[in-house]
Amino acid sequence: MKNLNIIDKVVFLINSVVALLSLLSYVTYYVPPKSFPLISMVSLSVPLFIILNIFFVIYWLLKLKKQVIISLLVLAVGYNYVTSFYKFTSQESSNSEDAFTLMSYNVRLFNLYDWIKEDSIPSKIQDFIAEEAPSILCFQEYDSSTGLNFTAYPYTHQTNTSNHKSELVILSTYKILNSGFINFSNSANSAIYADVLIKSDTIRVYNVHLQSSGINPNVESLDKEQSNRLLKRLSTTFNAQQSQAEIVADHVSQSPHKVVMCGDFNNTAYSYVYRILKGDLLDAFDSSGRGFGRTFNFRYFPVRIDFILADDHFSVESFQNYSVPYSDHFPILSQFSLDK
Repeated sequence: MKNLNIIDKVVFLINSVVALLSLLSYVTYYVPPKSFPLISMVSLSVPLFIILNIFFVIYWLLKLKKQVIISLLVLAVGYNYVTSFYKFTSQESSNSEDAFTLMSYNVRLFNLYDWIKEDSIPSKIQDFIAEEAPSILCFQEYDSSTGLNFTAYPYTHQTNTSNHKSELVILSTYKILNSGFINFSNSANSAIYADVLIKSDTIRVYNVHLQSSGINPNVESLDKEQSNRLLKRLSTTFNAQQSQAEIVADHVSQSPHKVVMCGDFNNTAYSYVYRILKGDLLDAFDSSGRGFGRTFNFRYFPVRIDFILADDHFSVESFQNYSVPYSDHFPILSQFSLDK
């Protein structure tokens, strides 16, 4: 500190605070929201902390100061978090006859309430799906009343529109042998699953939509009263997500088939909720993704809250993010091989 000027001392102080908060945010991956709801909320800031620590590393390197060690150590401790935030390599799609593709996409009711000031959003989504032609397609916040044409998928399983739940659907080019619904009590959210026959193998596909906070992510400012409401709502949301994730994880543990799970988790890869759902499954983005993997249109930094997870009996051949501006979420697609 003696060799630092006043500006560097201020930067070092901020750096130290960020480093401590970063380490705290890493711990939230293991902390149940029901036990420590306020601490669990810090997990939402992990991407921001990673960016800030990278900034401090660059700053101190340019200054040739030993203070660079603090953020370097923080990034080293959180190596798995950093590599989940940004992927430098990806795999190419396989030409294997046993390969199949799965897409997950929260379509936000096909822009039913004109959130996006653009014409023909439903037909643009339909055209996009037709062009990409995934073997299995999972929609969250589906709206069956739109009458869109997805006849390329002869097999369908979706939530009952009379149960007052946000609609989910699994569309498949492969035969669906069995299907079911997983209820989340006191929530408009739920999960569904379908047992899909691919050649001589049956796999179970889960489409999951966890509790949303309903908070506008692009709000510019919050006064004290609004902040209190925000914290209370996030606490309630994280508690509900934990219960919902535990229900789904228990269901997955009893599956008689290999599992692929996808959906909108409404939480990040640094959260306890994600940890519960992932379990021993592979994260397709971690295996074969590239770049930030952004799946949600948050203006301040890249956010990944939509996932495709798979049993380790599958080979993850490729993973792709799309930046199509037809929803507040972006679609994701992964190719799998049944060779293993």
